[in-house]
Amino acid sequence: MRRILLLLILLFSILLARFDAEATKSCEAWNDLRGTRNEGNLILKPGKDYQVIREHKGHYLIRIENTPPTQRWVLKECLKPLSKSSYHKSSKAINLLLALSWQNSFCETHPNKKECRPLYNRAKNHLVLHGLWPQPASKSYCNVPKSIISKDKHHQWRSLPAIEYPVDLKKEMLIYMPGIYSSLDRHEWIKHGTCYTSDPIKYFLVAIKLTKEVDNSLVGEYLRANVGGRVNIINIRKIFDRAFGKGSGSKVSMVCKRGLLSELRINLKGSGESIKDLIVNAPKAKKSCKEAIVDAP
Repeated sequence: MRRILLLLILLFSILLARFDAEATKSCEAWNDLRGTRNEGNLILKPGKDYQVIREHKGHYLIRIENTPPTQRWVLKECLKPLSKSSYHKSSKAINLLLALSWQNSFCETHPNKKECRPLYNRAKNHLVLHGLWPQPASKSYCNVPKSIISKDKHHQWRSLPAIEYPVDLKKEMLIYMPGIYSSLDRHEWIKHGTCYTSDPIKYFLVAIKLTKEVDNSLVGEYLRANVGGRVNIINIRKIFDRAFGKGSGSKVSMVCKRGLLSELRINLKGSGESIKDLIVNAPKAKKSCKEAIVDAP
């Protein structure tokens, strides 16, 4: 009887010890505490949350779903425990606006930008990230020092604090946010990202994932198939319905400049990380240009 009681107490204490933590570094996830084997070469993704099962000798035993063995050892310094307040904040549904630029149109009107020069322009015929903006629009510069806000408003973006990206994320940003060459990423983080999360890596991981989803979907294919031709908002919305579910198109608007399709803006709402999850409960788009040319490179 006493042994059973001790086992129950031990089990209860283990369950209580479990908590969520956010990865802060790209660290290996080992099969064993000694760090001698990493089956599948698993690496933690900065900004992603993991369940911590227990702590032992400067390490955390964490759970990684769908990757046997699902329990792995990582250095304690690679994870930051989430407080109850931060977890509640991250799971709260918020309104967002995803602004995606058609790279050809941007370079038509900004030919001297570094990201538009032949050597650096790897995003021809693609939708790229302009920004992921918490709504309403007045929600900006959250907990940012006045000196930094002043630099941003005076377009001194290269003077803003640099962001150290994991190697894989940096590679994707050069393709899906070529504005990084002009420090657009620093501006977007300071003005908008700070109102989404306290971690710039997490912000851009989500923003780039959403950008890729749209560009690699039927929407991106439709625009590429119509380069040099005209598209209208009615057909764009029909394509969104096919790609992301019925009613999705009503959450989308077009921005046009000089008769060219400049941007697609997509209303989102929630705490997920996929278009389908975030678009379903989003408010409908209020206005949009009706027709535009899909600019060629």
